[in-house]
Amino acid sequence: MSDDHDHDDESGRVTSPMQDYSMGQVTTGLVVLLVGLAVAYAFPALF
Repeated sequence: MSDDHDHDDESGRVTSPMQDYSMGQVTTGLVVLLVGLAVAYAFPALF
């Protein structure tokens, strides 16, 4: 199978899987996850 895509992008755009994640981004993601889980499961269980 040949690769027919041109990978030379002059715009400097980089896709997400190629970028490194900072600890701040990881922490923000975990906080959003925990809030979402609390809203979805813990909050309805109280009422």
